Amino acid sequence: MPALHWQVAAALVAAAVAGSLIGPQPDFIAGCTFVGKIFLNALKMVVVPLIVAAIISGLSSVADAGGLGRMGLKTLGYYLGTGLLAIVVGLLFINLLSPGIIDGKPAGPSIGLAQDTQAVVGKIEDKGAGEFLKVFELMFPPNIIEAAADGQMLGLICFSLLFGAFIMKLPEKAATVQRQFWSGLYDVMTGMTRLIMMFAPIGVFGLVSPIIAQTGWAAAGPLAKFVAAVLLALSTHMFITLPLVLRFVARVSPLAHFRAMWPAITTAFSTSSSAATLPVTIQCMEDKAGVPKSVTSFVLPIGTTVNTDGSALYEGAVVMFIAQCYGIDLSFGAQFLIVSTALLTAIGVAGIPSASLVAIAVILGAVGLPLEGIGLVLAVDRVLDMCRTSVNVFGDSCCAVTVARLEGEDGVLGEPSLRASRQA
Repeated sequence: MPALHWQVAAALVAAAVAGSLIGPQPDFIAGCTFVGKIFLNALKMVVVPLIVAAIISGLSSVADAGGLGRMGLKTLGYYLGTGLLAIVVGLLFINLLSPGIIDGKPAGPSIGLAQDTQAVVGKIEDKGAGEFLKVFELMFPPNIIEAAADGQMLGLICFSLLFGAFIMKLPEKAATVQRQFWSGLYDVMTGMTRLIMMFAPIGVFGLVSPIIAQTGWAAAGPLAKFVAAVLLALSTHMFITLPLVLRFVARVSPLAHFRAMWPAITTAFSTSSSAATLPVTIQCMEDKAGVPKSVTSFVLPIGTTVNTDGSALYEGAVVMFIAQCYGIDLSFGAQFLIVSTALLTAIGVAGIPSASLVAIAVILGAVGLPLEGIGLVLAVDRVLDMCRTSVNVFGDSCCAVTVARLEGEDGVLGEPSLRASRQA
């Protein structure tokens, strides 16, 4: 959605100018806050049906593509493993650089966060290491509807995974009906989300203007540091973690793979859409990397839905950044909850423009942090969206190469099959 990038950029400039010129006028701040709240409420409105439909229809598409056989298990195992590594890398850089801390103090008060820190701490007291097992308890709520209403998304996600898995065990006719229903619901929710994101420039103006009006440019420092931390984390995953997988698991040259994927990477960066880049990714993999169609037609479409290393990394980083702004030192149990929820929600909302905003709302609710923190990162979300989409697409291609090599395919990136290499 390139046009939306420019609209959001224009909204940011307008918010900066309006906030600076008008200043902390109560009527101006109240009006902008109302607009921003409507935008955030609209995002929250689509969270539950979107994630449920996305996960269930995603598992159904795996079944349609040939089931969870040998190639399917390798594909999903790769996606879960690299997604976990990506989130850990993101949390590592946020903990190291601490962008939410200014001169040893939380940045929240100086950048206009309205929630009282003590009230926020009270919400996450039960997320401590001593309550670590409650994370698993949340995965199986006694009332799934009540859990959804209370924002306990981890239980809803697990229920959706189980539901999607058992669709595969239905007779073919009943399974087809279920797949068509959930696929249709997913398309509807995707359309609604796209509609909401069309109003992102207005929402950005409403969320950013009050911050600048009340604090001036005090938010620029923490945001710049946050952007640096995220870019370092994304670069580490893309240029170190994934190449190591290519070298030591797939046994191919990472440089050769980068050369083959360059057109798809640049397309992903310019469009911020894994789905829109999919045809280019397939062409690069088949024509330049030598991955057979039998692998690309299975791995890459599924990757567009479930493999979002960059998005998962970003979601975990945002939540940690917001926690730092409130001066909250999240325990191991809370950070584990962030990791697990980010991994699952990244699967659930992939392929939708600015999907990470929806996922971040879910994770903030799971940990007990206020949703208003999203307003902090909206100002830089579009630029980082372009970068994390490139990582998502590159991760998909790495999976295609890795699975093809593990399946014994010959000629991938000019290399003989792994079996032939071992014999040689």
